[in-house]
Amino acid sequence: MPSPDQNAPPLRRRGARMRSAVLAATVDVLTAQGLAGTTVGAVARAAGVHETSVYRRWGSRENLILEALTEQLDAAMPVPDTGRVRDDLATYFGALARLLATAQGEALLRLSVERDDTLPDRRLPYWTERLERGAVMVRRGVERGELAPDTDPGLVIEAISGALFTRALISGAPLDEHLATRLVDLTLTGALPRTPGGP
Repeated sequence: MPSPDQNAPPLRRRGARMRSAVLAATVDVLTAQGLAGTTVGAVARAAGVHETSVYRRWGSRENLILEALTEQLDAAMPVPDTGRVRDDLATYFGALARLLATAQGEALLRLSVERDDTLPDRRLPYWTERLERGAVMVRRGVERGELAPDTDPGLVIEAISGALFTRALISGAPLDEHLATRLVDLTLTGALPRTPGGP
């Protein structure tokens, strides 16, 4: 038997109110039912809006999920500027580890790597943009002389994030900020400035 909220007519939400309600409902449905259960219809019912309104604004289920997760989870990964590259990266990737350990973070990671014909050129936009933020922190470390001048910022970020993504997607081993700190230390050891005559 349908629940009362399923029988309730959609609310007349428009503009920013409708967008906010739908994005919040998307995250709620995703957390409760997983990626497969997060349909436009389920989100529309949870938000109290018409399904056609959701399609009209977002165009597809994938666009809706990506925007909802991006907006909510961006707040969980601010770019720090402590004055030390090691602390910046440990803070940033500690936040990423905590994010990946949540249902929302796992769903975003899986959505971004799944092949989907509706997203031929947008499979990794979220992670590409956020990992570039990490490269900015490495460049600051190079400019301050903390890291060798020939340090490849992208490679440093890939070395740290790749281990976190692998653990989140494949191994199932625990993710936490202590792991992120260890990975940062391990990676930065190879990027430290070399003393004259040293290796």
